[in-house]
Amino acid sequence: MSSGIRRGLTSYGDDAFSLFLRKAFIKAMGYSDDALARPIVGITNTYSDFNPCHATVPQLIAAVKRGVMLAGGLPMEFPTISIHESFAYPTSMYQRNLMALDTEEMIRAQPVDAVVLIGGCDKTIPAQLMAAASANVPAIVIPTGPMLTRTHHGERLGACTDCRRFWARFRAGDIDQQEIDAVNSRLAPTAGTCMVMGTASTMACITEVLGMSLPDAAAIPAVHSERFRLAEATGSTAVAMVKNEVRPDAIMSAKAFTNALVVLHAIGGSTNALIHLTAIAARRGVRIDLDGFDALGRKVPVLVDLKPSGQHYMEHLHEAGGLNAVLRELRPLLHLDVPTVSGRTLGENIAAAEVFPKQDVVRPLGNPIYPSGGIAVLRGNLAPGGAVIKHSSATPALLRHTGRAVVFDSLADLAARVDAPDLDVTKDDVLVLRNAGPKGAPGMPEAGYLPIPKKLGAQGVKDMVRISDARMSGTAFGAIVLHVVPEAAMGGPLALVQTGDMIRLDVPARALELLVAPEELERRRAQLAPPVAGADVSGYRRLYLGHVLQADAGCDFDFMTPAKVEEVAPVA
Repeated sequence: MSSGIRRGLTSYGDDAFSLFLRKAFIKAMGYSDDALARPIVGITNTYSDFNPCHATVPQLIAAVKRGVMLAGGLPMEFPTISIHESFAYPTSMYQRNLMALDTEEMIRAQPVDAVVLIGGCDKTIPAQLMAAASANVPAIVIPTGPMLTRTHHGERLGACTDCRRFWARFRAGDIDQQEIDAVNSRLAPTAGTCMVMGTASTMACITEVLGMSLPDAAAIPAVHSERFRLAEATGSTAVAMVKNEVRPDAIMSAKAFTNALVVLHAIGGSTNALIHLTAIAARRGVRIDLDGFDALGRKVPVLVDLKPSGQHYMEHLHEAGGLNAVLRELRPLLHLDVPTVSGRTLGENIAAAEVFPKQDVVRPLGNPIYPSGGIAVLRGNLAPGGAVIKHSSATPALLRHTGRAVVFDSLADLAARVDAPDLDVTKDDVLVLRNAGPKGAPGMPEAGYLPIPKKLGAQGVKDMVRISDARMSGTAFGAIVLHVVPEAAMGGPLALVQTGDMIRLDVPARALELLVAPEELERRRAQLAPPVAGADVSGYRRLYLGHVLQADAGCDFDFMTPAKVEEVAPVA
């Protein structure tokens, strides 16, 4: 295959003319023949004025370029879609697949011998890894990194776990408008991603253990000089990957995905990461089995004392040794022989990392913060295809609970009624939200963190069992059941629930049951309207509604998944 500027020539029917024309136009940018003869490393520019998580991207690009040139390559940046959680309508998950398509096609279309993927906010790195898995061009990720924290009245704040905690207090009347405004101005004090173990931090950790970023990439704060030095090293590594022909198919193996699942449990990571990992793995022909993931969680405890499962923040994990401190504890449970973009195996990376003995952020295996993995998979007649709960951040007393369903048919219905003074609800009820899944919303928004009804919040209620076919922010917490499959909009059992029905949640038994007679459920099913096909919309929404898969398949498009898949490798 041709390389550098000769790679992927535009189709004019005459390759020599295609190269001549390409060179003529790129010379308008000021490049010399000497520069154009070198390996070309593409660098994704995901900067956007709407994306504070990516505010440092211009500095990261400059550092990556420096590393590429020091290693003898030619850096070429190009723009892709940028997604921020708070600035994506209707939800960032709706745009994840679009960003993956965009990034993949830009990698394919342009003459890059390798690509450096710069991302941070929740859906950007998943989209980039999906793209890298499909394009299979040498690729390496440099995350933008987490924010630093600051304090409010002597208490350290972190977006966005503390966003939700203080908002709940405001809704309950515990704090006034002046204080919530002060909190609002202090929650995000620097550029970078949320500094708790939300989806962004989880995916950065997963990218590192997958071997797709250099050691220490997950935890270095966004504004630290170390982050920019690592970006320089990332650029140099990209050139080495060209020379050594290191491609994603050699890195993202079944064993590497097993390692990622182990880490997801051990860090108390985001439930969103399971959807993203499933999508990324499927593009490499690897199937992530929910029951296998749950069985793994019974062997892997939560070791990282970070919000929302613990107390600390990402800057403290960095000071404790970063992800390598976690991996060192997990060595008996990991495949240590898997290759990484560094040129070393995972085991060699762990052995080479600095040890920080006086730290209290990463617990030893024998003294975990939570005895089993952070996420449990539930099944039953309410979720025949599975559902998940982040039980490490839930109220323990609610993990075995039977209560009366209070049903909301949509996001609009939830907004209209949840705070109504006459809402028939008690603290022992189970709040149910439906039609908020991949097709029903659309986009499976982070609406699973249903607010506690205002009148219950005023009574001091902090948590309730909540069930939906939606997602939840990785920064959120509570006894919340998510990703119910099949979703209600596809005729799943969630569509059959009525207010007043009894629902049984038993997390230790991994059960989620609607306590209604089968014949009554069949009667209700016969009265259901057929699923909405989405034929009355156009453009990307029509593509999305027609082809998006359910949560257990990663919510990718059905035409992106190869027919042949293999099981995830067992724990070493």
